Amino acid sequence: MNRRQSLEWISTLSDAYGPSGFEDEVLAAARRYMEDFCEIREDPIRNLYLEHRENNGRRPVVLLDGHADEVGFMVQLIRPNGTLQFVPLGGWVPYAIPAHKVRVRSADGSWISGVVACTPAHFLTAAEREKTPPISAMVIDVGARSLEEARDVFGIRVGAPVVPDVTFEYNEKAGVMLGKAFDCRLGCGCVADTLRELCGEELGVDLVGVLSSQEEMGTRGAQVAAQRIKPDLAIVFEGSPADDTFTPDYAIQTAIGKGPMLRHLDVGMITNPRFIRYVLDMGAGLGIPLQEAVRTGGRTNGAAFHLSESGTPTVVIGLPVRYIHSHHGFAHIEDYENAVRLACAVIRSLDEEIIAGF
Repeated sequence: MNRRQSLEWISTLSDAYGPSGFEDEVLAAARRYMEDFCEIREDPIRNLYLEHRENNGRRPVVLLDGHADEVGFMVQLIRPNGTLQFVPLGGWVPYAIPAHKVRVRSADGSWISGVVACTPAHFLTAAEREKTPPISAMVIDVGARSLEEARDVFGIRVGAPVVPDVTFEYNEKAGVMLGKAFDCRLGCGCVADTLRELCGEELGVDLVGVLSSQEEMGTRGAQVAAQRIKPDLAIVFEGSPADDTFTPDYAIQTAIGKGPMLRHLDVGMITNPRFIRYVLDMGAGLGIPLQEAVRTGGRTNGAAFHLSESGTPTVVIGLPVRYIHSHHGFAHIEDYENAVRLACAVIRSLDEEIIAGF
């Protein structure tokens, strides 16, 4: 695997604008990256399917998933003073939103800079300064002075998507990446790079990658993909919240730079215990560092896939990311590379008999 190529790919994915329901830029980038390696098709909910060219239709189907959407916002209305009232797309907490730059898509498709604003400190009481305002008290300011100017000059429309305005960075000495949308553009990158690594190989399974839509709004694209692909096995890549900066050492289960994380439990899935043990044992045998987690919150597209058909064995390979569901995240390139390495090893080992044993 070529690290420089992967970093360029991750940078492109991270910088692409694609909140839930508006994943077009992400899919366009993936088409360019994968057109020489896969058969590509798309469905109306904006899932992008990447099919291994050596598929023959007679073997068990293994699905690789990474969701293409990111947390963002949508313009709800334009106020008379030209500021934009908005609603969240995905699971934001109010304290992570104000005072950040965003981009708002105008009617002509261009992206306009804005700032998430709330009442300035000079106009707050002492008690108000101690409280985080609700999202309903925030606005996006693009510099317009009236509703008419926001609509006619800036080209803002009700329903316009909004994304954080962040540019990817890489610290080569530390191997640390900084950017937006690592949940789950890192997963999208892993899907594509796994398929590229396996290109030309004769496998014991048919392989289909999915860059799925609207995960942040309730695993919607994954539900459609599960019905369409009908997988016999699923591997979900996910940008997973790192816990290494605020958790006691003994309780850390998702640290950046310590390897991919496999979760046994979240609110959407109890992971198939036979499949996850198979993956953990394979990683140990190959010397791939792995972490294990039991979570009382969160869910992934695994929730949709493991309930498809008669119950699809599904495992989530999590890439630790600090501060997901905010504008910026930190992740480590070695975790990414090890996630691809692990997925490739698992896929190469699979056949109908092994899958039936899960």
